Amino acid sequence: MGITFKKLNNSIVKCKSCPRLIKFSKKISIEKRKQNISETYWAKPVTGFGDIDAKLLIVGLAPAAHGGTRTGRAFTGDKSGDFLFNCLFEANITNISTSIHIDDGLKLNKTYITNILKCVPPEDRPLNDELSNCSTFFKNELLLLKNLKVIIALGKVSFDNCIKFYKKSYSFNKKLPFIHGAKYILPDNKILIPSYHPSPRNVNRKIINTQKMVSLLKKAKKII
Repeated sequence: MGITFKKLNNSIVKCKSCPRLIKFSKKISIEKRKQNISETYWAKPVTGFGDIDAKLLIVGLAPAAHGGTRTGRAFTGDKSGDFLFNCLFEANITNISTSIHIDDGLKLNKTYITNILKCVPPEDRPLNDELSNCSTFFKNELLLLKNLKVIIALGKVSFDNCIKFYKKSYSFNKKLPFIHGAKYILPDNKILIPSYHPSPRNVNRKIINTQKMVSLLKKAKKII
């Protein structure tokens, strides 16, 4: 039998290929934030999650220190995730408007969410060899999502690394600028849409707002 999501996610959680990242995840789980002091942190690589028949893939760079690294689910338990899931609910992609923990009953409709890097890097700056180690997991996610048509990359770093992955995997040398809401056709005919990252900084500076994000999500839904 070939690879399945169960096997892939099991290998992601058990991965210890990047000692710097494993060490940093453990450090975060010991030096907790005050509001999470009584919680047990996940402190392992974070898998993607959602509908395995997804036509839409939403990609971030890496799990947040006190979000995914704490809860064990991408974009869950941090302010970026709070904003994102509220917008996903507004666009009729989720059944509830929040993502708090793994057993909160959240369901994604025809959508899968993942990060290019499965562990949180110090200062949100992954090393090239760490991205290279993790690229196999991202490649397998793309292979397993057989109905996938659209990829939304959240933030320029995620977008750049998505393109880097495609350049490594295909003969693909186009220069694609990061423009929120643009549509780019990838070598495997999937459509890549860059989006401003739903970080508190971008929301507070009004670079992204609910209307702008919901509009982009609905645009992606129309394509699929």
